[in-house]
Amino acid sequence: MTVPHPAPPSLADQIEDLLPQTQCTKCGYNGCRPYAEAIAAGSADINQCPPGGAQGIVRLAGLLGKKVIPLNPVNGLERPRSVAYIDESLCIGCTLCIQACPVDAIVGAAKQMHTVVTSLCTGCDLCVAPCPVDCIVMYPVSGDATGWDAWSQAEADDARARHDFRTQRLRRETEENEARLAAKAVAKMREVTQEVPVTPDEQAEKERKRAIIAAAMERARAKAAAASTDTPQPAPTTPKKDA
Repeated sequence: MTVPHPAPPSLADQIEDLLPQTQCTKCGYNGCRPYAEAIAAGSADINQCPPGGAQGIVRLAGLLGKKVIPLNPVNGLERPRSVAYIDESLCIGCTLCIQACPVDAIVGAAKQMHTVVTSLCTGCDLCVAPCPVDCIVMYPVSGDATGWDAWSQAEADDARARHDFRTQRLRRETEENEARLAAKAVAKMREVTQEVPVTPDEQAEKERKRAIIAAAMERARAKAAAASTDTPQPAPTTPKKDA
């Protein structure tokens, strides 16, 4: 029996392996993987990752045979690693920080106090801006160490695994919800179709309902088709609060 050999890693795979996996979007893309793909495609430069810092640029330059260049200040500054802290006395349990965290490092429930699992936090600070009561601050935890001196490959690998798991979970939940809505729409269409109008007004109302349901079903099909062919996009430019 012939065992197929695994496909060799793509250039984007190799680039992603050198990124810190903080998923902070400071590079201008929605995570480390989209940034890696953009570098591989030639649409992004190697100096857009503040968490990787100068050492990260050296890593990427070595892989790609490029000149080492300074970190682009437009993307941020190289700083000591920080972790998020939630002031529990101010937290209102809105869950916006939980939704923003790319690695599921925040635990809590709606209208209940939230807390950060500091050992899982990558310091991305994406939870700070959405907080409506400003109860989240970023605390430096690496002393003077920055870049890869403040972060390890093992931590990067763990962060990527959590991010990938979260992405898969959210995709599954979305698909399940869309399937429920589709089944509900089909049932409603069947119910409306079986109606027996007596007057012209009732017939017109039936057709109106059918048109509304059909339009909703078509939007759902178009959305699903677009999602199946979606490609990573640059991250939206959302102003961040100073921690």
